[in-house]
Amino acid sequence: MELATAAASAAATAAALGYLEAKFHFRKDLTYIRGRRLQRKLWEQAVKEKRTSPYYLVESNARENPDYEAIWSRAGCYTRKEVYDRANQYAQWFLSQGVRPGDLVAFFMINSPDFMTAWIGLLAIGAAPAMINFHLTSKALLHCLSISGAKLIIIDGPPDAHERIAGIQTELDAEGYRVVDLETNRSQVYALDARRPGDELREGVQAHWPLAMFYTSGTTGLPKACNLPTVVAYGHGVGSRTGLNPVDRPDQRYYVCMPYYHGTGGINAMAQLLAGTTICIAPKFSVSGFWKDIRDSRATWFVYVGETLRYLLASPPSADDKVHNVNSIYGNGLRPDVWDRFRDRFGIERIHEFFNSTEGVFPLDNVCRGDFLQHAVGHHGLLLRLKYYNEYIPVAIDADTGDIARDPKTGFAYRVPYHIGGEVLIRTPGERVFGGYVGNPEATEKKMVRDVFSKGDCFYRTGDALRRDDDGRWYFLDRLGDTFRWKGENVSTAEVSEVLGKFPGVLEANVYGVDLPGHDGKAGAAAIYVDPQQRAHFNHSKFLEHARKHLPRYAVPVFVRLVQQVSATHNNKQNKVPLKNEGVHPDKVAAEDQILWIDGHGKGTTYIPFARGDWEDLHAGKARL
Repeated sequence: MELATAAASAAATAAALGYLEAKFHFRKDLTYIRGRRLQRKLWEQAVKEKRTSPYYLVESNARENPDYEAIWSRAGCYTRKEVYDRANQYAQWFLSQGVRPGDLVAFFMINSPDFMTAWIGLLAIGAAPAMINFHLTSKALLHCLSISGAKLIIIDGPPDAHERIAGIQTELDAEGYRVVDLETNRSQVYALDARRPGDELREGVQAHWPLAMFYTSGTTGLPKACNLPTVVAYGHGVGSRTGLNPVDRPDQRYYVCMPYYHGTGGINAMAQLLAGTTICIAPKFSVSGFWKDIRDSRATWFVYVGETLRYLLASPPSADDKVHNVNSIYGNGLRPDVWDRFRDRFGIERIHEFFNSTEGVFPLDNVCRGDFLQHAVGHHGLLLRLKYYNEYIPVAIDADTGDIARDPKTGFAYRVPYHIGGEVLIRTPGERVFGGYVGNPEATEKKMVRDVFSKGDCFYRTGDALRRDDDGRWYFLDRLGDTFRWKGENVSTAEVSEVLGKFPGVLEANVYGVDLPGHDGKAGAAAIYVDPQQRAHFNHSKFLEHARKHLPRYAVPVFVRLVQQVSATHNNKQNKVPLKNEGVHPDKVAAEDQILWIDGHGKGTTYIPFARGDWEDLHAGKARL
């Protein structure tokens, strides 16, 4: 009887513990907390030994298992030892070019093994790259080069990249820049002795020194520069030792075709290379070549950004859709209307969605298997919710001004419940300190807000509105500036985009607000890209009916812009800026696009062409919405 009682008691205890774990996720939170603690310990040890440069992680990997494949690409594959040797050749070459510890070198380069080995070569001598988007031209390109302070520019890319450099050559000469075409110097680099650079070149590497300089997208102005601190990069590199590497098995192969000049592509590729994972490189994202690359490279992971998964989903179904080795995908910006369909069609076991920005201050992770965490951008168990309660704080925003709403009596901000959500502020200094925009103290100061909840406090403004439910799941609401006000109500572009994207035939819906003559607020507009095979039969009445069924009436787009190509940035993220600027003005909208609006001045049952006469009626006050 006593044994039976004890067994029953043990079973009850186990069941209770299982329930608590399922409810509060203690084990996951403790893994994170212990991992962060071990990261700090390993960094402190590296500081004592003067081995803070990530170069030492590459060297350690090469010595531990020299013949293990480090890089796969169609341009060539490299073992760890070959990566190490090639990096040392680049280090010697950079030294011959006058590069010294503390310098930055501008990379105007396409993804390639040389991109990675040249990057490590700079780290080997205590220098780093400035990641210049090779799609930039004229003013923006000169601006980014000027911020970096680099005087040496390495170019390696398609002919149009060389043309963009040639277009500013006069200005580059006047400012003392030197452009080196890697294609004509590659053989010289490869012929050098792979001699290990001396340790004295790396002794000065400190926590704040950049692994690389990255730039914001520049969609709302000229790009701003941020340094990815070496201490953060070091933490990625020892991720397998601390239990914080998303790639949790040593035999995995990691495909990265996102641009390496951008954080999601470049940081992920380098982080896994430092951690010892095989990275599979493609020059760029290509719908037609994506799955062939995945199969040929034997990739088990791949990195996604923005709308890339939507583009892959739009391709015709194939019997080979699940013929691949991919078990996990890692990235950000996976919209809910794509999430389930992509996972189910291509047989993906794990979706690791993360949330962050170039500034790197607000990292969230959601490792999703199954349905519990689907559509979330992050997840915190009870311990992390308690840890970050006074560090990650949602606040109310004045919809008309975009400023933080404040109590007129106290002057302090309104903290809103997590389950409702608002713009998330990050307490400074916190776990991750914003290092500021390089050479731009004014822009840095604009990201900071003071006297928020008490006199003298300071917070970083993320510009992103999120909510967190009672189970710790974080959900993206909207980006500050994307939300607009119509009929006295706030419209979330993310919510509207998700709904419209579920209508058959809509491959992309980019939602924004437009100014109209004689109207307060902004009217809703949606630039939709319809599957070319369905355009002739696309039912605009049913589309409007779908929108009205699933959205509040004020959120239903008044205007639809039928676009001939997706409105993505160079990094496959939706670009609203030109659409907002053009609005529905007949002289500004591209001739190949068509503007429609709801008939009956917004009260009808379908979308019909919006003509110049309609615009003039709005302008004259003859038409009201």
